Amino acid sequence: MDLIGACRVFVHVGERASFTLGAAAAGVPQPVASRRVAALEKRFGERLFDRAARRAVLTTFGRDLLPAAKRLVQLADALDEDVARARLRPLTVAMPETCSVRQLALLGAAAREESTILDFRQAGPTARTELLRSGEVRVAVLAVPPDAATWVAPLGAASARDTGPAVLHIDSLRPRRSARSSRRIWIQPEDDVAHIRDTLVRLGHRAALAPAQIAVAPTLTAAVSEVVRTDDLVLCTAAQADELELYWRPLAGDPVARGYEVAAPAGGDADRLRGELASQVGRCLAARG
Repeated sequence: MDLIGACRVFVHVGERASFTLGAAAAGVPQPVASRRVAALEKRFGERLFDRAARRAVLTTFGRDLLPAAKRLVQLADALDEDVARARLRPLTVAMPETCSVRQLALLGAAAREESTILDFRQAGPTARTELLRSGEVRVAVLAVPPDAATWVAPLGAASARDTGPAVLHIDSLRPRRSARSSRRIWIQPEDDVAHIRDTLVRLGHRAALAPAQIAVAPTLTAAVSEVVRTDDLVLCTAAQADELELYWRPLAGDPVARGYEVAAPAGGDADRLRGELASQVGRCLAARG
């Protein structure tokens, strides 16, 4: 039995002393109103209205119960209003700085279709974890190893000029005696995490690269500036290379990839991004598939 719905009918009928008027006020047909009142009477084991009267006259029990029923209905209405306000409160989400404005806008639009308003805070890997820990955001997309990730974004190397084979072999960057300088691969801040940085360093060591050839840039802008100015490369996704108007190639050997997982203190908040919005989140992160 819908206790709140039945109490709503009982209150409207009792206040108007009419099943016809009470049913109309409650927004239900009169037969439905009668059944709901009858269900309440069966639940309570007492009559609420005097059936012998021509109008809907409350019994003594009905008059005693009416104030409590009215309070229950008012509390239910207040709860509905609180729910509506809570749905309008934005869900703050920490996202990587590599997400483009367009993709974030498309994610926000998709969320609105699911009655969710997203408020994005873009930050680096460490900062996203701190934003979640401090409670400044309700959800964070965190950098994790690919084997523990919901979304995986393969990484390659991008250069300012379209030169060389379709796949970049790290050993092709090995320093030559005749060269005045060696080409470097710049790691942008988003990829300055152990599972990416260490993998790339290991590849460089196997290829006999100089330690300085694998370098962490202070900002993505600084990395791209070096790439444009020299023959250096920047570690990034294919989508990011397109956005930066660079030429992208996958890396030969061990795969290097970003891994992402969503985290939140309240499980339901994280589930919103893993559910209907998962594919759009993946596009923001340039994830494969």
